[in-house]
Amino acid sequence: MSEQPIDACMEKIVSLCKRRGFVFQSSEIYGGFNGFWDYGPYGIALKRAVERQWWLYMVEKRNNVVGLDSSIICHPKVWKASGHVDRFGDIMCDCKQCKTRFRVDQMPDPTTCTNCGSKDLTPPREFNLMMKTYVGPVFDEEHIAYLRAETCQPIFLDFHSIRIATRMQLPFGIAQVGKAFRNEITPRMFTFRSREFSQMEMEFFCADEGSMEWFEYWRQERWNFYLNVLKFPTEKLHLHPHDKLAHYAKAAVDIEYEFPFGWGELEGIHHRGTWDMSQHQQFSEQDLQYLDQTNNTRYLPTVVETSVGLDRMVLAVLCNAYDEDRAPTQKEGMEDDVRVVLHFPATIAPVQVAFLPLSKKLNQNAQDLQAKFLGRYRTELDVTGNIGKRYRRQDEIGTPYCVTFDFDSLEDNAVTVRERDSMAQERIPIDNLRAYLDEKVLD
Repeated sequence: MSEQPIDACMEKIVSLCKRRGFVFQSSEIYGGFNGFWDYGPYGIALKRAVERQWWLYMVEKRNNVVGLDSSIICHPKVWKASGHVDRFGDIMCDCKQCKTRFRVDQMPDPTTCTNCGSKDLTPPREFNLMMKTYVGPVFDEEHIAYLRAETCQPIFLDFHSIRIATRMQLPFGIAQVGKAFRNEITPRMFTFRSREFSQMEMEFFCADEGSMEWFEYWRQERWNFYLNVLKFPTEKLHLHPHDKLAHYAKAAVDIEYEFPFGWGELEGIHHRGTWDMSQHQQFSEQDLQYLDQTNNTRYLPTVVETSVGLDRMVLAVLCNAYDEDRAPTQKEGMEDDVRVVLHFPATIAPVQVAFLPLSKKLNQNAQDLQAKFLGRYRTELDVTGNIGKRYRRQDEIGTPYCVTFDFDSLEDNAVTVRERDSMAQERIPIDNLRAYLDEKVLD
């Protein structure tokens, strides 16, 4: 399936993702299915590692945020209450000449086709982005349901059940990671805008008084995550406050990353007021107010939200890690060649430590050594090709440390550890290897 043109750097990243098993287009043997992607062995390892760091940072290191894993399909009235059925869509127009479809808000000139220059366009019209399905034996209007367009709505629905079960008092948050689906008209830029994607959201419930302080707190916390956990450079990030707010919102800001194709939204931090809880209280006809026993008052909780697309975050991690440098080579007529390397932080690298036997005769020795670290780090046994090719392969995978077992290891009980970024090599006694790697790899 065709994608819109992207610059050379992005093309290299997309090529690397396929070549090294990070991301494949879904159903590729049938020509692909636009807007859907499959994560290969290294891709899913990276994705889960990034998700794990988010969950650790947002939930496990706090005592005021708990987790949820809700169903993908909710009662249809949920999406009526949230406004998605009536107002969740894009304004689109089609070029009658070349048949290209555009989002009107993304056209530099809404009267001219940016593909062929024709002015013969259809009138703008709204396309709803909800993905419709049916629940039950009959495919009729009474059995229509929707795949969730965002993961936050079930959090609002389960607020009271979670509060009662966990005995949490306001203020506290509920976090969820899960799939969401949007019938995007023009999916593009690799995994940046897809029809099926993973979201990581946290809804923080609090009293209205002091809610802006919580908004500022979570805005700073999310900024810190990109700098301190994912190790993004400050110049690659910026905050984009919303000029226009939804009628129920007090504040909203996006964290944007500079992708090779330009600045793009990674995450939104939103002060949603009491809108969500009031809508579900109205449509469900259930009392969703919170009883504050300290001062014996009842009120609907105010919500501060942090919402990020996991796929976009992984794409940003890949773009931030991608690099090319020049390395010495023994190839005839060449003094050096281009080394492609992914500079992942060790905490999220899909392979944290690779074990390389110098010779096939040492394969079992290297495998036995690797076995001591299985489950402690994400490891790989790499036995194919000469040692130089294997180093280059691990560089492209983003492996921060390679452990080489050579013939001297049989005598001195030591191995050579190569560091990815500097390519420096250090001889480490096998008895000290765990302590050495723990310091460099573990959280």
